[in-house]
Amino acid sequence: MRTAYSVETVRAAERELMARLPEGALMQRAAAGLAVACAQLMGRVYGTRVVLLVGSGDNGGDALYAGARLARRGAGVTAVLLAPERTHAGGLAALRTAGGTVTSAGDDGVEGLVRRADLVLDGIVGIGGRGGLRADAVPLVEAVRGARAAVVAVDLPSGVDADSGEVPGVAIRADVTVTFGTHKPGLLIDPAREYAGTVRLVDIGLGEVLPAQAELEALQHADVARLLPVPGVESDKYRRGVVGIAAGSARYPGAAVLAVAGALRGGAGAVRYVGPAADAVIARFPEALVSDRGPHKAGRVQAWVVGPGAGDDAATVAEVLEADVPVLIDADGLRLADRETVRGRTAPTLMTPHAGEAAALLGVSRAEVEGARLSAVRELAGRYGATVLLKGSTTLVAASAGGAVRVNATGTGWLATAGSGDVLSGLGGSLLAAGLSALDAGSVGAYLHGLAGRLAADGAPVGAQDVAEGVRRAWRDVRGG
Repeated sequence: MRTAYSVETVRAAERELMARLPEGALMQRAAAGLAVACAQLMGRVYGTRVVLLVGSGDNGGDALYAGARLARRGAGVTAVLLAPERTHAGGLAALRTAGGTVTSAGDDGVEGLVRRADLVLDGIVGIGGRGGLRADAVPLVEAVRGARAAVVAVDLPSGVDADSGEVPGVAIRADVTVTFGTHKPGLLIDPAREYAGTVRLVDIGLGEVLPAQAELEALQHADVARLLPVPGVESDKYRRGVVGIAAGSARYPGAAVLAVAGALRGGAGAVRYVGPAADAVIARFPEALVSDRGPHKAGRVQAWVVGPGAGDDAATVAEVLEADVPVLIDADGLRLADRETVRGRTAPTLMTPHAGEAAALLGVSRAEVEGARLSAVRELAGRYGATVLLKGSTTLVAASAGGAVRVNATGTGWLATAGSGDVLSGLGGSLLAAGLSALDAGSVGAYLHGLAGRLAADGAPVGAQDVAEGVRRAWRDVRGG
């Protein structure tokens, strides 16, 4: 599992580790890993032109020491200092001793220097930066945007917020970000993740002093494989999980079909469908159990999915929320569900809004949610007393009780197609019915859904039915079959 820690936690761990090591050892570890990453990206070092953008903190020191290592290997290295009087003294001396040159951000020709570089190393601001870049750094960032150079960010792209993933203004767009000790939340959450490029983690020994509780967790293949509900020899359809689907309407019968598809592909032992799209469901999936008597009389289920394509059927949403089993609420169900009813439920609740739906529930603009995804998902989880899966380019899953937020980045832009979210709802519901917690069901569902989209698309357009079929391929891919 990939983990990310807050700036405060990282700083505390660094102080504890530095107290055990010789002075400067931690920075040298970081600089060594950074220099190796730069050399690998360029393919060769001798004769290359490297420009360091150097701020006043330890981040700038890392860049200077790494630049010194590259200069000793034959690179032409120039450091552009944004705060000459507050530049890391040891790093600056090391660069000069190695043959590197130094200039200031305000000097003539600096922007041209950046544009001619083979590699730009961004050491303007580190993980402690807040509120965006200062005005004097903006011309350099603009010069980097116009350059053909490869861009490597030191620990974090300058201008993004390490803790929240927010980008309050102009920021460096890196090809590679070399981060030290552990991931930072902003490297895993959009919009900041988009600025980070490929993230490389350099081990500097922080693992032994970081706490067990991370700020963010990102499941990997092995984690998902351990959580997947696989039937045993004694399994029957009830042990595998029966999921109820209350979805669809005369206007949106397809939502019901797609939610049922997601549930069946997600491993449900059986699916009970309740709603006005029974004919469409049974025509596509004859194994589905359909009922027109409402959720209370539909028969035994271990979990419910309610809301996809439901229109204004508030009565059915309310009836499902009365059930003493896990419930997944999506789409129209999010709008129709009474907040206090959701808060009062004793069984787990998983809500799955996209940014627009989350914005409506929070009473803010969609742009505000998209710009501050981590705070939005946490606030929603707290308001509703539910686990919330916030869909998007990086899907976030937060439990109402707090703890680490799960982040999933297996998604692809090809999933932005009508009905794809209905498939995810059914998939998540099947995982709830199989006995996974709301946090695990949301996390595993998002992982499989994203992977299914990638496998189904393979670089070409797909529809929601393709995504549903892709879930089976994703399942096999995770299981190693």
